[in-house]
Amino acid sequence: MAKNAEAKKEKKVKQTKNLKKKEKKTKVKKESYIAGVKSEISKVKWPSKQEVLKYTIATIVFMVVLAVFFELLTLIMAMLGGA
Repeated sequence: MAKNAEAKKEKKVKQTKNLKKKEKKTKVKKESYIAGVKSEISKVKWPSKQEVLKYTIATIVFMVVLAVFFELLTLIMAMLGGA
């Protein structure tokens, strides 16, 4: 039984190795690659100027809130530490 299982396992390993050898990487022409990139870029929904402005302001506000929070945390820790 064990020999039979081992033989099956070895056969599977050999098949897998043979499949990997057969799969050769084909070179894609530069033109077709660029055409594919252009095609994918055209499918992207780009944000409007208003959306970009809205998200930029939200990011800046969030960063200021975090900076204030960590500064307050530092001051509280300094007071508790007796420094």
